[in-house]
Amino acid sequence: MTIKNIVYNQSIKFILSGGKGGVGKTSAAGAMAVLSAKSGLRTLVLSTDPAHSLSDSFKQDLSGGEIIPVEGIDNLWGMEISSEKGMQDFQNAMDGGGTEMEMASQLLGSIGDMTPPGSDEAMAFGKILEFLDDMSYDRVIFDTAPTGHTLKLLELPELLDSWLGKVITMRQRLSSTLAGIRAMLGGREQEETAWEMLQQTKEKIKSAKLELQDQEKTQFVIVMIPEAMAVFETQRLLSSLNTWNIPMNNIVVNQLIPENPGCEFCSSRRQMQQRNLVDIRDLYQDIDIVEVPLLNTEIVGIDSLENLGRILIGEDQ
Repeated sequence: MTIKNIVYNQSIKFILSGGKGGVGKTSAAGAMAVLSAKSGLRTLVLSTDPAHSLSDSFKQDLSGGEIIPVEGIDNLWGMEISSEKGMQDFQNAMDGGGTEMEMASQLLGSIGDMTPPGSDEAMAFGKILEFLDDMSYDRVIFDTAPTGHTLKLLELPELLDSWLGKVITMRQRLSSTLAGIRAMLGGREQEETAWEMLQQTKEKIKSAKLELQDQEKTQFVIVMIPEAMAVFETQRLLSSLNTWNIPMNNIVVNQLIPENPGCEFCSSRRQMQQRNLVDIRDLYQDIDIVEVPLLNTEIVGIDSLENLGRILIGEDQ
């Protein structure tokens, strides 16, 4: 499956762009988002990287944790996820569990303080849950954080499932301990609603895991540069993707230096890249590899992102 197949396949709901920091993940995500939107798909592009650069790519402020229409193009929306806002929303929801929850807070501390592991990654995964059954968008494209954060994101289904299991177990213990107090003070209906939501969240986490492992609905595109450190990190990421059964059929090798015989430094760097490129081709023979040259202009704005997209799908002029 090529990137062109992915972009124009309407059944693909989630595309994740990931790799080492500074290799062009955001540009690739933005480029695929622009082509997706221009094909008529209602597309949402999200940055889950704590050091956001999606706003810079689109030359528009997408910060603040709210979905904003991208200017200059139809069918495209963007957002840089705010972990602070997301965690506040989460805590507000957890603290609204009724009388029993209030009594429990006095005994065991606020359950709202029991934040899931890895807040940035949890918020990113929360967006996957949010858009799992949302029909507002045909496709959601994730500009993921550098590899280490992305690996934490991918292991979150198991971690969150375990975490919610502990919270629900605590609820069951408190329920019997505080049954008498609850009967006197009321609030059972509100408290039951809160815990039903937790149970439903556990089920959505399981569904999200299945969605992320379904190659008909999800594709992970690795972006790298032809340098040894990037090769090593790509190997680590690819190994984890295989472990968690996340579909990955494409690698973008970015920033390839063109021939320039008049520049000794350029020629030396190009020779180094070409040696690494041979290793990359050898390592990933069964993966579709797209080679992207180092461009002479910054990839900023809709037109530049579309031009990059044309290179990614093999239609560059």
